[in-house]
Amino acid sequence: AEPSAGVGSRRGRRWLVPIGVGILLVVLLRVLVVQSYRVPTSSMEPAVAAGDRVAVTKIGAGQLERGDVIVFDGTEVFADTERSRFLPGGELGRALAAAASTFSIDLGEQDYLKRVAATGGEVVACTPKGGLVVDGDPVAEPWLPEDEAPCSTPFEVEVPPDHLFVLGDNRSESADSRSHLGDPGGGMVPVETVIGHVSWRYWPLDRWGSVG
Repeated sequence: AEPSAGVGSRRGRRWLVPIGVGILLVVLLRVLVVQSYRVPTSSMEPAVAAGDRVAVTKIGAGQLERGDVIVFDGTEVFADTERSRFLPGGELGRALAAAASTFSIDLGEQDYLKRVAATGGEVVACTPKGGLVVDGDPVAEPWLPEDEAPCSTPFEVEVPPDHLFVLGDNRSESADSRSHLGDPGGGMVPVETVIGHVSWRYWPLDRWGSVG
């Protein structure tokens, strides 16, 4: 005998529960553990190229060291525009953005990918010929593109506690902490705005590997 319409409807409703749970788990995973990003610019080449897709680990996001590649919310520090007017601020806003990005919807978050050049309490300086110096010690930067100068304009600043000074590897193509030295906050990134460490590049496949 053919199943009645009522039986088919009940079976359909039973499928809604596991589907809903699955979607919820994906959203929670992205909010709390790991999130993927597509890199739109060349500011971090050659380590991360435009079009690369990377995985960002959120566990231990506040445990940062010089040389770490991070993603942070630069809405208040770097961005010229405010967070999308459709989003509330804080964790709720980020949770909604993560849920939306699960379905490839761009809600206009101002997230940036850069490398930590100095941490709170350190004095970071640079000259085009002398290179990057932190607390008086020269810093090796093997990730710079070939023939790329470490900076075009000399600077020296002290990083406030619980803040970071960040740079793009492709210095001539990167708007980073240097670009905001004269702005309120001096281009320093609050540690609390760090979303996570860039741990893995998974696309394109011929560039699959760790980012460090």
